[in-house]
Amino acid sequence: MVVDPLLQDLEHLARAGDWDEALACVVGRLAADSGTLHLIGSDGALHLAAASASIPAFVLDTVRIVPVGKGMAGLAVARRQAVDACNIQTDASGDVRPGARATGLQGSIVVPLMRSGEAVGALGVANRSERTFTGEEQQLLLAIGRALAGGVSLAGPSKP
Repeated sequence: MVVDPLLQDLEHLARAGDWDEALACVVGRLAADSGTLHLIGSDGALHLAAASASIPAFVLDTVRIVPVGKGMAGLAVARRQAVDACNIQTDASGDVRPGARATGLQGSIVVPLMRSGEAVGALGVANRSERTFTGEEQQLLLAIGRALAGGVSLAGPSKP
């Protein structure tokens, strides 16, 4: 089995707690415009661990803490599967919250960070234009989620 070097790099960054660099690597690899990384805290909610610089401060305030089951990140964790939208501006599924729409982004996907069958966080990437992530991209993101999950402390995120 061929191991993607990115996955090894991400495992290393996650174990070092370098969530900003890990997120930047993922955003670059997926040719996305932005991303977020949430980790489950001791309170059971998702806490923002990293976000792309392009995300406005008022949006970051909205997504700093996300309840499991709410919004795309919370749903990805609750469902333990990818949640995506070709265009979050026009999505009518009910999966997209106003905070996500406020980014002005369109094509988006969020995957859970899975370790030993448990979700320990969520990773999201998005583009300014409509985008449907391919099955291959979804599988890569799920593998990335597993690689990142290895660095998540059982005590919760390393930074709020």
